[in-house]
Amino acid sequence: MGRSTPEMVREAAQTLPDIDDEAFGAKFDTFGSSKVVLIGDASHGTSEFYRARAAITKRLIEKHGFNTVAIEADWPDAKVVDRYVRHMPARTQIPEEDLDVFGHFPRWMWRNKETQGFVNWLRKHNAQLAPEQRTSFAGLDLYSMGKSMRAVLGYLDRVSPEFAKTARKRYSCLEPWSDDPAKYGRQAFLKGAAPCEKGVVTVLKDLLEKRLEFAKRDGDDFFDAEMNAMLVRDAESYYRSMYYGSDESWNQRDTHFYHTLLRLMQVRKDAKAVVWAHNSHVGDARHTGKGESRNELNVGQLCKEQWGASCSIIGCGTHTGTVAAADEWGDPMTVMNVNPSRSDSIERVMHDSGVPSFMLDLRKGHINQELRDALLQPKLQRFIGVIYRPATERWSHYVKAVLPKQYDCFVWFDKTRAVESFETAQPDEPPAARETYPFGL
Repeated sequence: MGRSTPEMVREAAQTLPDIDDEAFGAKFDTFGSSKVVLIGDASHGTSEFYRARAAITKRLIEKHGFNTVAIEADWPDAKVVDRYVRHMPARTQIPEEDLDVFGHFPRWMWRNKETQGFVNWLRKHNAQLAPEQRTSFAGLDLYSMGKSMRAVLGYLDRVSPEFAKTARKRYSCLEPWSDDPAKYGRQAFLKGAAPCEKGVVTVLKDLLEKRLEFAKRDGDDFFDAEMNAMLVRDAESYYRSMYYGSDESWNQRDTHFYHTLLRLMQVRKDAKAVVWAHNSHVGDARHTGKGESRNELNVGQLCKEQWGASCSIIGCGTHTGTVAAADEWGDPMTVMNVNPSRSDSIERVMHDSGVPSFMLDLRKGHINQELRDALLQPKLQRFIGVIYRPATERWSHYVKAVLPKQYDCFVWFDKTRAVESFETAQPDEPPAARETYPFGL
């Protein structure tokens, strides 16, 4: 009889030291020559995933020249952090409603001690460098339509009051829905029209036509305005797509992730980026059940198509432990027990290896063909977002997938614990704001 898959995983696994040990990050030097490294998490509320992602990223920045960190968060919120870590002066005249960084549900996703630790490290690291050499911090998501509109108009008020007047008129179409844009999507769907599309596209187009003139004053401020204007354009389309099916809206969101990342790579000489997002966003969607049966794509797939072997994808997984999550959208965060992985899942294969913490390099030539062939067989894989439903876990959180075709490397922590969140209460939000319901990915 041949060896079992868990036995082969045990032989191929590279045992990991403690995450806080410098040797942990060094294990990932093999990905240092990549142009883009995407690092996933199997849930949005697990401390080990956040800490491991930070440790790998620190190593890539310090030893391999990575200079951009892009996360699954809204652009305006991440921009506040970017100014902090790059020692740029804080903006004045920010509307009061926009001061709460990462303040919407799910707050614990970024408002936690694990993220804070990395942000403080990055600020300290950047302090030793010239401004043009400092690592930037950016958001890839598009749930900040109202905040982004205000950011564009605030910029234009400073540089061109006449242009600001025109842009304000064009954005006024969306103003009634700026805090609950899903209602705009519903109305557009019911009327079979896109009443605000032309206006948001025109604002972006006109802004780009003035790039040479405006960027001379402050290139970073212009770029921020450009990215917010792009976000407004894409968000207007995204909220309309929600009513045409979850596949279309998912694809529009991940395409926005990709275009934002691509623009970040274009504006910086010798750019090398690390992306932090959920496993479902970074693992190549072509090799999951959702990609095969529902034609869903994701940022990992688009990056692989763009950069090929210069793009590396690292996924994370766990067997059991605790996780920070909510029962329903908008509910308070609670620390929940994670069910032990199913016997027919890839997580159970990793657990049965008996190695508590390891990395498995899945690239051809890095594992033997017998193990690779075994892992190429589709198996269930668990995806926990900000909503966790243990009672219906099979249907709520497992999807068939092929591990070695999704990721170049898989990082395993057999038992994990919840992130240390700053708060458990969540902000009051309109019911229609449930963009990522029910999975919160």
